[in-house]
Amino acid sequence: MNIRNKAFLLIPAFWASIFDIAVTIYHQPATYWSGNLKHYNEGNPIGAFFMSNHVYGLFLICGIWLVLIYIIGKSLKGKAQKIFLLFVVIAHSFGASTWISSRYGFWFAMLLIAFNSSLYIFINENSQTPTKIAH
Repeated sequence: MNIRNKAFLLIPAFWASIFDIAVTIYHQPATYWSGNLKHYNEGNPIGAFFMSNHVYGLFLICGIWLVLIYIIGKSLKGKAQKIFLLFVVIAHSFGASTWISSRYGFWFAMLLIAFNSSLYIFINENSQTPTKIAH
C-alpha cells in the first residue's frame, strides 16, 4: 500500500495529540469542571496556564495546538517534517502515558507507546514516493 497524499503523514501526530487531550479531559476532577480552577491537573505548563484561567482554557489551547500541528506539519518538508511530527507523537505519547500508567498500569502505557510508534512508522513507510528506475 502506497499512500500518495502527504496529509496522511499528519495522522500519527493528530492521533497522539487527540488521545492525550481526551485522556486529560476525562481525568480532570469534577471540582475542576464545577468551576474550581485551582483543581486542574495538567503537567504541561502552557496547558496548566490556560486551565487555571478558564474552565474551557484547555479546549482553546488544544484547538490552537491542533491547527499549529497542521500548519507546521504541512509547511515543513523532508527530514524536518518527519522530526517535527515524530516529536509530536513522542511528546503526546509521554503525556498520555502519565495518565495511563498511574491509573491503568505500566503495560497499558507501553501498549499505547508501541501503537503510536508503529502507526508513525507504518504511515511513513507507506507514504514514500516510489523510486523511479532509470532505463
